[in-house]
Amino acid sequence: MDKEKIKGIIEAILFASGKIVTLDELSLNLEIDKPEISKIIEEMINDCKKENRGIEIVCVNNGYTMSSKKEYHEYLYPIIDKRAKPSLSQAALEVLAIIAYNPKITRAEIENIRGVSSDASLYRLLEHNLIEEAGKLDLPGKPMAYKVTEQFLKKFGLNTLKDLPKLPQYKVDENQQIVIDDIIIENKNEEDESLKEGE
Repeated sequence: MDKEKIKGIIEAILFASGKIVTLDELSLNLEIDKPEISKIIEEMINDCKKENRGIEIVCVNNGYTMSSKKEYHEYLYPIIDKRAKPSLSQAALEVLAIIAYNPKITRAEIENIRGVSSDASLYRLLEHNLIEEAGKLDLPGKPMAYKVTEQFLKKFGLNTLKDLPKLPQYKVDENQQIVIDDIIIENKNEEDESLKEGE
């Protein structure tokens, strides 16, 4: 089959499905081996970047989805959805960050980190399909664990959780308290190094 026709078929599948389509699904449907499909999709991703297109193909885990480019969101939103822009509270964002950096974490563990109840935030995140249940853990009471969804990865433009920004490494003293002075000194040293590089 002609490569341009394959590109057209893949584009049609991604557009019509409106969901993440796996490499396995594309390979079975087109009867083409996965490495070749992957190579063709990489070309399509680059084509979207080079041309002044309004869409892009996004890789999420082992699948692909079609999305409008982020820079055009302000033009799309008023037309596509007249409702108030959905937003998450600071508490929900905190819970989301904790789950993203700690897959398969329980509600009790989240509340232990935050020091407050997180039921409402968990419910809101489940409602927005940003987190999902990850099964019950083999612990007393069989608590439910949570993890982020592919929708979370798509919304935040991540391929996998490995693409999350690195967390700062804190030093802890003998009382299990963060040593603030060391963090400030380390940050100052990093700033000094940046200034030297910029000279």
